[in-house]
Amino acid sequence: MTFLILVLILVIFGLIMLFSASYAYAYYHDGDSFFYIKKQLMWAALGILAMIFFCNFDYHFFHRLAFPIYAVAILLLVVVLFMEPLNGARRWINFGIGTFQPSEIAKFAIIVTFAQLIAINGNKMSTFKYGTLPFVLLLCAIAGLMVLEPHLSGTILILSIGCIMMIAGGTNLKWFAIAGGVLLAIVLVAIFVPGVVDYAMSRIHHWLDPFSDPQGKGFQTIQSLLAIGSGGLMGLGLGNSRQKYLYIPEPQNDFVFAIVCEELGFIGATIIVILFALLVWRGYVIAMRSPDKFGSMIALGCTTQVGIQAILNIAVVTNTIPNTGISLPFFSYGGTALCMLLAEMGIILSVSRYSALEKT
Repeated sequence: MTFLILVLILVIFGLIMLFSASYAYAYYHDGDSFFYIKKQLMWAALGILAMIFFCNFDYHFFHRLAFPIYAVAILLLVVVLFMEPLNGARRWINFGIGTFQPSEIAKFAIIVTFAQLIAINGNKMSTFKYGTLPFVLLLCAIAGLMVLEPHLSGTILILSIGCIMMIAGGTNLKWFAIAGGVLLAIVLVAIFVPGVVDYAMSRIHHWLDPFSDPQGKGFQTIQSLLAIGSGGLMGLGLGNSRQKYLYIPEPQNDFVFAIVCEELGFIGATIIVILFALLVWRGYVIAMRSPDKFGSMIALGCTTQVGIQAILNIAVVTNTIPNTGISLPFFSYGGTALCMLLAEMGIILSVSRYSALEKT
């Protein structure tokens, strides 16, 4: 019940802040201040229905569905590469009446497939053959296709979820040490080879000093920092943001947290961070109390997705890390993401429900 209440609070909070952040942009670009909130309300309703369904759905059925879901995710990630690019990336499949982002399916595909493999391999997870190789192959296939879109933030998120699930599942840490060493060597070689990392170094440069290009690549970050700084301790008040009036580009998406900080101040932003922290804590408690390994891993994976995504988004908005274009769970605009996220919350609730039934 605690987990459910936290989810609903974040959904309601997110819808309120999405409307506040989006109505000026929506009026200017679409002629309707309610353009984004109407769509998000519809997706939120569908997502809550999905959450209720999966809460009452026996999560053990995902044992059989794990690899078919993974196959569907791979197929969709291939199809999206043939779609028309939007903002320089091929991340969405257009159905005419709306768009669909396959990376959201891919996140869940990694979670459920890894949970299945960890449950099957059990004590053999410490070996390379069973505890490392199949996971690396599955992860690289998904990540490779997402890099081609390109979708850097989604790739980072999926790799993070996969690694955390492997560690929790019992993969020998020496393989991570070896992989880290190889990755470091590749990075060092790339740095010293002229022209290889010019794009990445440009991103890092504008992260360290966004004011070096205030009207270009540093514009969004600068406007975000101005919004956060303007909020002060208590904020300007709900609806009173100034930066959402066409200063922050698309404030309803990745930078909605900047509007939260401006309108609700440090206090409001801290409350939201605490809500996310409590949600992650309860999710991990449910994972630890699961009656079986599969349920534990699937709850851990879904919870980790929310936690890492929230951390990365807030870090980007506050310019703690370079801009990776990652959304804030429950707050940022996006129907596919919200529906999938609420469905995953329903699966966590299913694990919790079966844990309670096991005890009785």
